[in-house]
Amino acid sequence: MTTITIKTEYITLGQFLKLSDCIDSGGQAKPFLQETKVVINGEPDNRRGRKLYNDDLVEIEGFGPFRVQRT
Repeated sequence: MTTITIKTEYITLGQFLKLSDCIDSGGQAKPFLQETKVVINGEPDNRRGRKLYNDDLVEIEGFGPFRVQRT
């Protein structure tokens, strides 16, 4: 499992995808989420504005599991 470290209270799913190197730019978030299965804390979600908080578990098809960790 890969840990993605954030310094803010939350990060949006679109920003998270870029930070985790799943996409190269924010403009790719919408089509990526339409084509790729994303599960957050056990529930499917494809909203790029979804807020991710400390200790959230994000599973991205083809990329594996990630954990959000706030410093």
